[in-house]
Amino acid sequence: MHARNGMVATSQPLAAMAGLRILMAGGNAADAAVATAAALNATEPTSTGIGGDCFALYYDASSREVTALNGSGRAPAALTIDLLREQGFKDGLPSAHAHTITVPGACAGWCDLVERHGTMPLAEVLAPAIELAEEGFPVAPITAHNWRLGARHQLVNSPGGRELTIDGRGPEAGEIVRLPTLATTLRTVAEGGKEAFYRGDIARRIAETVQQHGGVMTTDDLAWHASTWDEPISTTYRGLRVWECPPNGQGLAALIALNIVEGFDLSEQDPLGVDRLHLMIESMRLAFADTSWYVADPAFAQAPLESLLSKRYAEQRRSLINRERATADTTRGAPVGASETAYLTVVDGAGNACSFINSLYVGFGTGIVPKGTGISLQNRGHLFNLDPQHPNALAPGKRPYHTIIPALATNEDGSLYASFGVMGGYMQPQGHLQVVVAMVDDGVDPQAALDRPRFCLSTPEAQSRVELEEGIASDTSAALQRMGHDTSTITGWARSTFGRGQIIRRDPATGALSGGSDLRADGAAIGW
Repeated sequence: MHARNGMVATSQPLAAMAGLRILMAGGNAADAAVATAAALNATEPTSTGIGGDCFALYYDASSREVTALNGSGRAPAALTIDLLREQGFKDGLPSAHAHTITVPGACAGWCDLVERHGTMPLAEVLAPAIELAEEGFPVAPITAHNWRLGARHQLVNSPGGRELTIDGRGPEAGEIVRLPTLATTLRTVAEGGKEAFYRGDIARRIAETVQQHGGVMTTDDLAWHASTWDEPISTTYRGLRVWECPPNGQGLAALIALNIVEGFDLSEQDPLGVDRLHLMIESMRLAFADTSWYVADPAFAQAPLESLLSKRYAEQRRSLINRERATADTTRGAPVGASETAYLTVVDGAGNACSFINSLYVGFGTGIVPKGTGISLQNRGHLFNLDPQHPNALAPGKRPYHTIIPALATNEDGSLYASFGVMGGYMQPQGHLQVVVAMVDDGVDPQAALDRPRFCLSTPEAQSRVELEEGIASDTSAALQRMGHDTSTITGWARSTFGRGQIIRRDPATGALSGGSDLRADGAAIGW
């Protein structure tokens, strides 16, 4: 997709249109991003919503500055490792248990982004989403598939879950869905802002419902919540500067991997050949080995970010890679010195950009829905570690390790190169690595970068399986196995493991925008 005056790319065309409407009405990238995120809550509640968390990177074209918004929530004040052990949870929590519900940070994130960077009233920004939820919309095919699964396996966990179904079932593709209780919640926020969410009737319903399902969240936990504006982290890659949000997000993994890969000449290698895939897989393993330990809430455990992102440290880690064999055991380094998900991106006609991601974590999250709200509550707390010595150990008021990460890239002169992201749990930094390499080393356009078949380490652990998307040759998979990689080829619906990305790239000379939208989702890049 090519346009000049503004562009939105996300996993639902109707949500992209909501954002484009805001741009065409005079809003900027921040306004349109929040409009799109809210519209995704209606059109893709299988992945995202106001009951989850969000992160954003905002590029201001006039100052060429990048700001990072952390819209993630914290554990309830009464939730401790000792309490979980008393209740018999020694090895972890079930993914849909009420104890995995952290305070939803998305609503405050939406409001704070518009307040700091936007130009329109919140009521105007949320109007398209309210319209979609209230008047109804036809459900897209991939979303319909996931909705039916979620209705059977998650929304049944709560009587309020029926509010996000059609008589208890998920919709078919093309079927009209109306979400009146969600529309009421969005209208309440449009009129009263974040205070109406965190200190009013909505907060009371959330706390009561969590407690009814065995959790310990209170209205005080919700009232105490606040977003944070953080200093973004970045590294250079072949003349570009790539930006990520700092921990508690895992964007650090993408930057470490890019630093390691930068030391190899990839341009002469087959993009889907065994040599390049081996180097990228090994670089990603090393990055995950570090971030699995160092990524945590910085209010509780500070990571040595400057050292982790240094080129000298990347050189040390790169030396561990054997070009002929997979690494048998990858442990975290010790740097010294200074210290389901829905993604969207918007670039407006002035060149401002917002890279934005919002998630409930696994599908509908817990599937626990406070009656009368249409809000499915996230299960992000499932990512806490229950080892008290781990930096990411569960603690009251703490944010967990977060998988959702937006990204930006700027040119050497500070002008915008691209706003991009790839959704999907631990796939996200792996997706960032792969699309950056495709655009920079191979010179392909955003759509081609997203279309390229991907690899995915199934978990951050050293011995995790390497999943290869269909389209990567079988002899390449066999060659990787001979090198020691445990590979499998993924086809069909299971390809969702490789994430769903969006990219908008801007030509600094002309201002022309080029957008791509992942074919693994229902979405589109649209502009004017």
